[in-house]
Amino acid sequence: MIQIEDLKLTIKALQSKLSIIGESLNIPKLTEELDALNEQQHAPDFWNDVKNAQQVSQRAKNIEYKIENYNKLCASLADVADLLDMAGDDESILEESANELTNLEKQISELHIATLLSGKFDQNNAILTIHAGAGGTEAQDWVQMLYRMYTRYAERRGYKIEVLDFLAGDEAGIKSVTFQVNGLNAYGYLKAEKGVHRLVRISPFDSAKRRQTSFASLEVMPELQQDNDIVIDPKDLKVDTYRSSGAGGQHVNKTESAIRITHIPTGIVVSCQTQRSQIQNREQAMLMLKSKLAELKEREQMEEALSIKGEIKKIEWGSQIRSYVFCPYTLVKDHRTGFENSNIVEVMDGNIQPFIEDYLSKAF
Repeated sequence: MIQIEDLKLTIKALQSKLSIIGESLNIPKLTEELDALNEQQHAPDFWNDVKNAQQVSQRAKNIEYKIENYNKLCASLADVADLLDMAGDDESILEESANELTNLEKQISELHIATLLSGKFDQNNAILTIHAGAGGTEAQDWVQMLYRMYTRYAERRGYKIEVLDFLAGDEAGIKSVTFQVNGLNAYGYLKAEKGVHRLVRISPFDSAKRRQTSFASLEVMPELQQDNDIVIDPKDLKVDTYRSSGAGGQHVNKTESAIRITHIPTGIVVSCQTQRSQIQNREQAMLMLKSKLAELKEREQMEEALSIKGEIKKIEWGSQIRSYVFCPYTLVKDHRTGFENSNIVEVMDGNIQPFIEDYLSKAF
């Protein structure tokens, strides 16, 4: 039976949490900034500078979303509180209120996480690059799996995906792929994913069905539309052009429209081949280079350099930040325990030690 007092305590806790979120968001300041941005948008010459106009419009849209979302949650929570005051002992109203509170609690938690993303670039779009490491075809197939995983995650959050560079594998999978995730707080949510990812499974490419370990590295950087602090000397750049690979029509494959830019002082390399025009590919590659240089600059200014980029490691054993283990552990049948062909699935650095201890306790 649902207790009305428990529901009221939940409402009180959620109201307190919303109050803290409101203080962190600083709604009055956001409202003032939104008014200033709206005033800019109504200026007669606002669209003369298209890039700046797009940035202002996007910023205004993000602020408006934050304010509306916060006000909506406050109003919904107040409505549930008013409903409980009139509920009395009506079980149906109490059940409806409990379900609504469960839903509100989830939304408030998501808003709380979004509020914590207050880094310099957290609200920006994210540019992800995945490279295959040790493992050959296995690693290339693993890159494709990771690419699908992150694109599905982006789709569930309502983010848009734009592929910037793609290099298919020799037999299967992807050697490397660079794609941009467009959406509010995309970089804030994805920046913790950077590092080496390890996969352990029974290989679908091995006729002997042996256990294989594959590695892939993931690099995450924020998209920068413009950064006046980042000045790139053309003399420091090495620009290579080449023909785009993969599908794309005769124009794409027969002209050297793809661009690869190397920043000589830092050794940073970026490439783009998805646009039909070499000029467009060059512009996109320069934005990617500026993003990498901005991240490098911020990392150098921080007291703990590892908190942004992390230690640069080889894409092999011992360097992974996360392991995905889908390999079955098969045990020979033992008449004392009855175990036979037991498939143990270890996921996300799981631990089969409790199972092994249970097996040994029965066997000996």
